[in-house]
Amino acid sequence: MKQILQPPHWARPKGYANGVAATGRHIFLAGMIGWDTQGVFHSDDLVAQVRQALQNVVEVLAEAGARPEHITRMTWYLTDKREYAARAREIGTVFRELIGDFGIAMTAVQVAALIEDRAQVEIEVTAVLGADPNQV
Repeated sequence: MKQILQPPHWARPKGYANGVAATGRHIFLAGMIGWDTQGVFHSDDLVAQVRQALQNVVEVLAEAGARPEHITRMTWYLTDKREYAARAREIGTVFRELIGDFGIAMTAVQVAALIEDRAQVEIEVTAVLGADPNQV
């Protein structure tokens, strides 16, 4: 079961949830970056790297029998918050295409650099198998 935690007197956040409570099997993903399954970058474009990183998230979740709707928490590490903000609409489109529109507690922070020099984004995920968004 998955429950969105939203105090009634708070403004609704756009594109994420302030909090999520869930019961079930917990799945923890390491930070996923925008390289392919062989560790090769195909683009230095932020949106392309977000697409690949999210695709990597989906594929690793599948190894546990989980899907995007089981995601309860995401942390995004970005090397350029201004580019992220400027391209938020494109990133949102990719996010909805690959992950969907489920209540996920999300944090995004700008970092000076990521370990892989070409990486512009790294996305860390926690999911709970059994966290059905239809039982909110």
